[in-house]
Amino acid sequence: MTPRPRIVVIGGGTGLATVLRGLKNYPVSVSAIVTMTDNGASSGRLSREMGVLPPGDIRKCLAALSNDEQLLTKVFEYRFKQGRGLAGHSLGNLLLLALSDITGDFEKAVEASSKILSIKGEVIPSTLEHVSLLSKLKNGALALGEVDTAIQGHRFGIEKVIIQPENVKVNPTAAHFIKNADLIIAGPGSFYTSVIPNFLIEELKNAVANSHAKKIYICNASTERGETEGYSVEDHFVEFEKYAGENVFDTILVNNRIISESNNEGKLGSIKNISTDSAKIKGATVILADLIDEKQPLFHDHKKLAKTIWESLTTA
Repeated sequence: MTPRPRIVVIGGGTGLATVLRGLKNYPVSVSAIVTMTDNGASSGRLSREMGVLPPGDIRKCLAALSNDEQLLTKVFEYRFKQGRGLAGHSLGNLLLLALSDITGDFEKAVEASSKILSIKGEVIPSTLEHVSLLSKLKNGALALGEVDTAIQGHRFGIEKVIIQPENVKVNPTAAHFIKNADLIIAGPGSFYTSVIPNFLIEELKNAVANSHAKKIYICNASTERGETEGYSVEDHFVEFEKYAGENVFDTILVNNRIISESNNEGKLGSIKNISTDSAKIKGATVILADLIDEKQPLFHDHKKLAKTIWESLTTA
């Protein structure tokens, strides 16, 4: 183990940002490998209209790792409410678009943003190629992208997800950090649209499987409307292994506090926190801890989560 453990976190969206927000306060070297299949809202529009890789999940991670997060989160997450062509766009997404144009390269734009924000870590796109997420539904139909997946998944259920093109290449920088990691974390986050897409990149999946690092899967604290309705903790991990490979992740981090109600029910679906009594699931050791955000019980608390990850690493 190095003096500053090298931690690679794989995922996307709010879940990945939550892990980063907590871990940046510990003596670790943290790197985020971010899914590139986001096609919603501002990211989707910029990707379609400008040909840039979707910046939304990258933006969230940059803000989470920033030294001055309170101010920069407000700036990066600011969305224009009006204006032809501006309404709905995030200022952070537009900054990444401008830097991509100035530097001529999306990865360089991310690096430049990292310096501007003085982030504590690395933010790395999982691939530098344009890629689309397709979900095969249980009625045989296909849903395109994360937005349609959640809508149609709620109606019909998700059979499996794939990416197009299937032979997309991993970002070499991502592969390098995975190879040299002491700890690899997958999740939490939207299961089929933020976490799993990374493992649909065959080279990334193989890099994780071949790594000698300790590997932790963080199970979501709750089911998610449109993606994992009715799933147990066991269901999450069994399904995760279909994509990440069997016997690759040796530890599962599970929230053990149940809160039955949420003010977000109408928007996000009925809250259903999940936990387990199992000590092992398919050979992987289960670590139980109170990880929930009491104000937003669908999600993890970043401080609790980072503390538990640190303890699991330093007491191993």
